[in-house]
Amino acid sequence: MKTIKHGDFTQLAEQYIYRPGYSYPVLRALISYIRTEHGIDRVADVGAGTGKLTEILADLGLQGYAVEPNDAMRREALRMGTSLQNFSWSTGTAEQTDLPDSSVDWVCMASSFHWTDKKAALAEFHRILRGNGFFTALWNPRDIERSELHMEIEDLVRYYVPDLKRVSSGLHNPMSGIQEDLLSTGHFRDVLFMEASHEIEMSKERYINIWRSVNDIQVQAGPERFEKLIKAIERKIEHLDMIVVPYKTRAWTVQAR
Repeated sequence: MKTIKHGDFTQLAEQYIYRPGYSYPVLRALISYIRTEHGIDRVADVGAGTGKLTEILADLGLQGYAVEPNDAMRREALRMGTSLQNFSWSTGTAEQTDLPDSSVDWVCMASSFHWTDKKAALAEFHRILRGNGFFTALWNPRDIERSELHMEIEDLVRYYVPDLKRVSSGLHNPMSGIQEDLLSTGHFRDVLFMEASHEIEMSKERYINIWRSVNDIQVQAGPERFEKLIKAIERKIEHLDMIVVPYKTRAWTVQAR
């Protein structure tokens, strides 16, 4: 296997499709809020990956654009036919979406805003938003403190990668300062925070594939330590028929000035 780089999901795209979706209650609440404040004709899912959020937005009746810079991730989304009737897929980045000026009412980044040049991304989102449209950055971390099993698995992660510094977990330190980041350029105001817990029941195969889709741990562990970690997790869950995984969708929303 080639060396995996921070933020490069080329080798992880086939595993990324196994990841869970986001909380419907959080997204329904955000849609209701934005429709009341501004209206929603078009939405842009930027850093759309394999379309985990795009699919839910389409299911909730929205349409617009799915922008993804990684060819492998975008191919997986198109292979699965993710939301093709509602969303137009294209190549682009948070810093350069290549969408027209004032073309969308809502921009979303799901589990990806931490990989951006935040100041450049916020300026770009302000450019493509209509009037006082909205931007939401959201994550979907495991809510491990609600599960003894997942606390034990987290201990395994720390045992095999003791020097780990999480980049994208969506909880605690990696997301510290997000409110300040969103307001830092002056393009946006009025941070609204929402979160909701939810659970996904999954097979052992899916669960392990989700672990294999995690970029920051693989980069910092290296191939040998990461495989040892995967084997340890497999032993931990081998007696289970299904794994119930607790998640917590967390969303920060700001309005354009």
